[in-house]
Amino acid sequence: MKVQLKSHLLYIYLHKDVNYVCVTENSVEFETEAYTDFKVKIEADSDNITEHPHDDKPRPHVCTVCEKRFRRKHHLKRHRERHTGGKLYSCTQCEKRFISQSYLMLHMNVHTSKYKCSECGKCCNTNQALTVHSRIHSGEKLFECYDCGKRFTTTGSLVKHSRIHSGEKPYNCHMCEKAFSVSGSLDRHMKVHTGDKPYKCSLCNKTFSQSSDLQRHKRRIHSNRRPHQCSYCGKLFKTNIELESHVRIHTGAKPYSCRHCSDRFTWHHQLKSHLLKSHNEGTWLTCHIFQKKFSQSGHLMTHLRRHGGVKPYVCSDCPKRFYTAGECIRHQRVHSDFKQFCCGKCGKDFKGKCYVKRHFKRCTASLGFKMF
Repeated sequence: MKVQLKSHLLYIYLHKDVNYVCVTENSVEFETEAYTDFKVKIEADSDNITEHPHDDKPRPHVCTVCEKRFRRKHHLKRHRERHTGGKLYSCTQCEKRFISQSYLMLHMNVHTSKYKCSECGKCCNTNQALTVHSRIHSGEKLFECYDCGKRFTTTGSLVKHSRIHSGEKPYNCHMCEKAFSVSGSLDRHMKVHTGDKPYKCSLCNKTFSQSSDLQRHKRRIHSNRRPHQCSYCGKLFKTNIELESHVRIHTGAKPYSCRHCSDRFTWHHQLKSHLLKSHNEGTWLTCHIFQKKFSQSGHLMTHLRRHGGVKPYVCSDCPKRFYTAGECIRHQRVHSDFKQFCCGKCGKDFKGKCYVKRHFKRCTASLGFKMF
């Protein structure tokens, strides 16, 4: 595969004494001290002539949906499946589906120990994927961003990151005006138009467009496991991502910076809202009933549910229904004895944050502390 060849060449040459590395959107160039007059250039993995302006090879096969051109008919056929959402090959071990049998066969390696990490036990689908994964444990990051100095384990991650600084969004939806910085985001967005949701929850029959969304739904809604604990306050979380986001409350970290001004933000949705309100960048999402505007599609969907009275989230212990997953989770504490909030003064435990806040005011007053 071309991607594997690209990664292999990079690995061979970047492990020599490198004195120059240049990464652009469509190519990677570098030279080594041993061969200063030798330059390797690896093209982007694409059959689109628009991504290879210097390439005059004929591409007679045209996609009627997005006008992308291909050299071979089977390339066009495989590309069309992105628009139709056709994933005919299902994994027998999990709920993932694939557009070709070769992709399915690669995926099946994840369920074996063929490419297993000796550090954490994670199974990868290829040896190259395992090599890249191992850099997480070794801390090896070969590729550096020239704008901010951040380093990455793969060139692909660096190219995607560089678009944060440039604001470039080369992947355009042909059905609306939305544009995306990575192709995967465009693929996910297209399912909004097609309505394709092939992944169904076996517990509540809710359907999802992505397998990862289904797995996240099961963890958040149908599981009570919270293996990730905050080292600052002891709060427990279902996923490591939720924990990392929460820790920023304690550390004050603001990793999201505006490229137009000096403002920084704790969470990505804050940056997105700031770009819309302050710099008119992005697209407002408008309610067709009251014309109310939203910066996030999730907020608009929740708002529309309230108009229609749709409550898709059902309590697993009683028949009560809710508009959002958060409302359902908060309600489920009624049926549980688990108390995750603790008063920092007297140590008393509470089920909800609002209860501990109310108690804390009375507790500090009774102990003679002044509230500022």
